[in-house]
Amino acid sequence: MAPHRTGAKGLGRLIRSASLSGYVDLVRSLGGDPQALLRKVGLSARLLRDPETLIPGDAVREVLELAARTTGVEDFALRLAARRSLSNLGPISLVLREEATPRQALDTLCRYLKLLNASLITRIEDRGSDVVIREDLLPSPGLATRQSMELAVGVMFRILTELVGPGWRPRKVCFTHTSPADEASHRRFFGRHVVFDQPFNGVVCASADLQHTRSTQDPDAARFARAYLESALQRHEHRASDTCRELILALLPGGRCTAEAVARHLRVDRRTLHRHLSEEGLTFSELLDEVRVEIAMRHLRGSSMPIAEVSQLLGFSAPSGFSHWFRAHFGCTVSQWRRRLTAHPAPAAAGPQAALRRKP
Repeated sequence: MAPHRTGAKGLGRLIRSASLSGYVDLVRSLGGDPQALLRKVGLSARLLRDPETLIPGDAVREVLELAARTTGVEDFALRLAARRSLSNLGPISLVLREEATPRQALDTLCRYLKLLNASLITRIEDRGSDVVIREDLLPSPGLATRQSMELAVGVMFRILTELVGPGWRPRKVCFTHTSPADEASHRRFFGRHVVFDQPFNGVVCASADLQHTRSTQDPDAARFARAYLESALQRHEHRASDTCRELILALLPGGRCTAEAVARHLRVDRRTLHRHLSEEGLTFSELLDEVRVEIAMRHLRGSSMPIAEVSQLLGFSAPSGFSHWFRAHFGCTVSQWRRRLTAHPAPAAAGPQAALRRKP
């Protein structure tokens, strides 16, 4: 089950084809041609027959956006998520069902998530009486993420509903992108408390909801599944750059994302971290810029968040620092870039690659 990475600097991660479970039928029901859309991104319907087949994560992001655009269905990802259940997670579902509480099941899901999707990061944060489940996608410069993120959050919501109970509702569901033209489908899916233009993507739950004791039904099957997953986890190739990207995403908003801080979290010294990244032909500053570019594009293109708030998410202590960094990487101010995006949306969509090439 160890994903093979392809593409420049390891950005071409592979994920289970189960991520597109129901895609063909849904596109067809909306009057689209699923085979044609899959071919445009280098996939075929045959690859989706076995849910364990590994396919490029970037292709999945593209084909979800294509489906939403060609069918004119803005809530395409939510319609796909509505077809999901715990069983779509494969062997992991056996382990999750046997955990004593929903919170323990979530912790287990986070442990094995890289076996399902190497580009998705799920973090659980305790905030008093709340639990925040944050979803992040590792950077893929130039690719839109709206549909992929709504699918990820939608599937998490479906998983939580099975773990907690059918009447459960989150306290809040958050998305970083702007609201759709019509929010009705989002409210039908998640409930009333869906908000957009937020600092993170994810679900906010009541801590007490995740502590209910659950009954177990097949502990023997869960034990065998866990042994299989642990073995797969040991075989899983996890590059130093991928781990660094995950930590950068987590540390940036707090303004404490330095090579020293990342090395400390990895329990190595900075020289060791530098050596591991050098073996992949990378430096820490390159990774930091790569992640910052992706986050900047995601918020400046997909939301109406004020520049000062975007600056904080990128780890800058003041908007002036962000403005200087942006001009150095893109050759223009944020306001100028946004005007270009409005006038020429297609070229601006390729901004991240251009920015990284322009980097001094």
